[in-house]
Amino acid sequence: VKVLNVLYFSKYYWIPNFDGKSFRLTKAIVKMEKIVIFSGAGMSAESGIDTFRKSGGLWEQYKIEDVATPEAWKNNSHKVQEFYNLRRKQIRTVEPNYGHFIIAEMEQFGETIVVTQNIDDLHERAGSSHVLHLHGNIRYAKSSGPNQEKAYYLIEGNNLSMSDLCPEGYPLRPHVVWFGEEVPMYEKAIPVIESATIFIVVGTSLNVYPAAGLIHYARRARLKVVIDPDEQLNVPTDFVHLKLSASEGLKKCLEWI
Repeated sequence: VKVLNVLYFSKYYWIPNFDGKSFRLTKAIVKMEKIVIFSGAGMSAESGIDTFRKSGGLWEQYKIEDVATPEAWKNNSHKVQEFYNLRRKQIRTVEPNYGHFIIAEMEQFGETIVVTQNIDDLHERAGSSHVLHLHGNIRYAKSSGPNQEKAYYLIEGNNLSMSDLCPEGYPLRPHVVWFGEEVPMYEKAIPVIESATIFIVVGTSLNVYPAAGLIHYARRARLKVVIDPDEQLNVPTDFVHLKLSASEGLKKCLEWI
């Protein structure tokens, strides 16, 4: 029997189906691609969220070692709560940008998973179904006790106070990975990136480790792209470097999928 080629129209595939007497074309959606987006602070910056490298932003008012380390929590947990309450308030006032919506749109072309270094929830609000937060999600809290990764608790509103306790009686802290802490989701991210057929890095300087090392697991991907306007960025030779903003670069990638 002669094998017929699969015919592609829009997002649908017409599959040859032999019923014993004749061939007929059956319309079906076939998701062939596994798209993985690896996003960083530059992705959210287009929505107006401050990065700690940006001058004049919230980070300039605080020292990293005073608000974003385990030692800071031990020394002055009230100051740490104050800082993240301010960050949470800022994040809740901004909206997903065009790039976030483009990523959500990619789901129609294949399974799409976002692995993000960002602690905001803009990917989810834009409609992305599968988001893995490497560094936590500021809209949630977790115990400050010994079982921090046992459960996460949605924060209603902007503020988390020291009187908010987990079931074990420990104060709740922001669900954020601080400098000097392990990245609990790192190992889970590895097989996700290894399975990618399309791998897009957007909005990250590739300087924050261990997260930046994850890009080297995308060995199977047929298309690997780094989106960053910095012409001096050190990009691996097997990646296409789009020297564009996050949104414009994602728009270009959408044309290639």
